[in-house]
Amino acid sequence: MYAVISTGGKQYRVSKGDTIQIEKLDKNEGDKVQFDKILLISNNGKVTIGKPFLEKSKIEGIVKSQGRDKKINIIKFNRRKHYKKQAGHRQSFTQVEITNIAEG
Repeated sequence: MYAVISTGGKQYRVSKGDTIQIEKLDKNEGDKVQFDKILLISNNGKVTIGKPFLEKSKIEGIVKSQGRDKKINIIKFNRRKHYKKQAGHRQSFTQVEITNIAEG
């Protein structure tokens, strides 16, 4: 059994027991998370597709950790013009373990 959920502007294919890394949620470690934007649920070959989301279905998870990705460097420069700009960025994320997929 698997499902496709939408969170943080991205879509994820999840199964029970999976650990996914999603955009930062304002939750603490150990808190429960419930996803309501479920696009699709497949249960032993029986596929249910939402229009656009499935009603009465829910996916639950537990926040495992909060963190930040590796730093990426952004460099802008024009050669021979004495112009150079540097910046860096670290994206925050939340790791969530999927505990239950309930089809409504």
